[in-house]
Amino acid sequence: MLRIVLFLVLIALAAAGAAWVADQSGDLVLTAGSFRISTTLPRFVFLLGLFAASVVLVWSILTTIWRMPGRLRRRRHDKRHARGRHAITHGLLAIGHGDSALARRHAEAARRHAPNDPLALLLHAQSAQLEGNRDEAQRVFRAMAEREDTRLLGLRGLFIEAQRADDAVGAVMIAEEAIKLSPSATWASHAVLGFRCARGDWSGALAILDSNLSAGLIDKQTYRRQRGVLLAARALELETMDRDVARESVMEAVKLAPTLVPAAVLAAKFESEAHQVRRAMKMVEAAWLANPHPDLADAYAHVKLGDSAWHRLQRVETLAAKTPADKPGYVEGQLAIARAAIEASEFARAREVLAPYLKDPTQRVALLMAEIERTEHGDGGRARAWTLRAVRARLDPAWTADGYVSDRWRPVSPVTGRLDAFQWQAPVASLPSDKGPTLESSAFEEAMLAAPPPKRVTAAPSEAAVEPPEVAPLPAPAAQDNSPPQAKDAAKEATKEVAKETGEQTAKVDEPVVTPAEPANPAPAPAESSPPAPTPVFRTRADLSKPASAPTQTVIPIVRAPDDPGIDDDGPSDEFTEQIGTPKAQAGGWRGFWSRWGA
Repeated sequence: MLRIVLFLVLIALAAAGAAWVADQSGDLVLTAGSFRISTTLPRFVFLLGLFAASVVLVWSILTTIWRMPGRLRRRRHDKRHARGRHAITHGLLAIGHGDSALARRHAEAARRHAPNDPLALLLHAQSAQLEGNRDEAQRVFRAMAEREDTRLLGLRGLFIEAQRADDAVGAVMIAEEAIKLSPSATWASHAVLGFRCARGDWSGALAILDSNLSAGLIDKQTYRRQRGVLLAARALELETMDRDVARESVMEAVKLAPTLVPAAVLAAKFESEAHQVRRAMKMVEAAWLANPHPDLADAYAHVKLGDSAWHRLQRVETLAAKTPADKPGYVEGQLAIARAAIEASEFARAREVLAPYLKDPTQRVALLMAEIERTEHGDGGRARAWTLRAVRARLDPAWTADGYVSDRWRPVSPVTGRLDAFQWQAPVASLPSDKGPTLESSAFEEAMLAAPPPKRVTAAPSEAAVEPPEVAPLPAPAAQDNSPPQAKDAAKEATKEVAKETGEQTAKVDEPVVTPAEPANPAPAPAESSPPAPTPVFRTRADLSKPASAPTQTVIPIVRAPDDPGIDDDGPSDEFTEQIGTPKAQAGGWRGFWSRWGA
């Protein structure tokens, strides 16, 4: 509205000026030497306007002719740029749906039409990766790393190629260079952090963690947890070398991550040695409520130095009572009670807590039962039977990270380098680790598992007196069966004994089965049902024969062109025609020139 009013005001002013000029009377005389012109004012104004329009027209024609070559060059450049962008866009789409041949053709077209475009270099590198040409991909990524605008992207590509070639040192060097350029690069900080943790450079790892916090890559809560993990790892490493630094580190780790099991165990050990029993118990209880673990129970049992085995049993029962029966960690408390009861020679208590788990025992349950049989009665046969059952029993929870099973806690996953990856849980499948080899099945194991436990034969009451059956004298048991091993070495000795028996593959048993001699006038024996067949504990794994799946090739994530309009759902359209014109306008020579000017 304001523009319309302003336009009308200007027209009114122009009309008023023209009317004023037309109303002026008299003549306008211009004299230059002997040259003299006489005219009226309206005519002079008209001629002056006509002259100004002629000058403007002539100037426009001259500037158009002068600028014509530059315009033609720019038009040709824009045409090549449009073709290059068209090739880049469709090449990236071809990489997205896995057409390596089409991606290669578009990459060649993009390199011809837009050789200096960063996206053309990216398309060339990704097409080489898709075809499996690593040398060509590395060459292009090196060229990208030398440019200012694509340096970080080139380093990322070189990092991925180094990982695919299993060059860990080269990959870490590239990641460190990328961190210098951009501290907020997540992939670079993750790689350098994992490498420094694997090398034991805890100070460098803590520096990277501080840099991640200041760059906004992690939040405050994650930072506290990961810093606690690194401090706990440093304390465990320096426990025997520098106890002062280890104590300082683990105390800070417990403050940052009170539920971290190894930190709580080591801190409780230091506090116990300093006679701070109550503080040590509080640390263990806080970690136990979040994650029940056997190491926590052991630390809680020995928190007070010099206690008897009975006092340790009472303390462990107090700790186990803090976990409700409906929680997953309840089993850990019961196993801890069984272990403490065996050490206190309370075998009835140990059998009581293990009874609910004997139908489907885990490896630790079976080994505890083997230790009870050997320690309480010196029954080597029953102990070996439980040990054989432990070989094929279900796996207990272990420190697991990315499918890797370890017998101890580690700060970083050895598979992916992820920090704080190990969790105490039952592994789905056991990958190669530093555990001992698994014993194979044999006829000896099957015989021992199928044999029922020995039972005492009692005579049935009858009217006639029956003499007791004569029992063959039992041979003296072996020395190793009568002397119970230590608690910590019971499982190891049992496993060695099983391996020895398995290698020989004999069905020899130290104590033969006792059969009563048949009396002259046998009394009618009571009817007794045969014992049910034992539940098979060996189950074949159906997934062991499956070949491992081939790893998926890693390709840098596709970067979409800034001017890519995407895919039109309404109908097929040719973006190339829209950017550079119709086929008639694309013609070269004078035909193309006149067609672009509307001819």
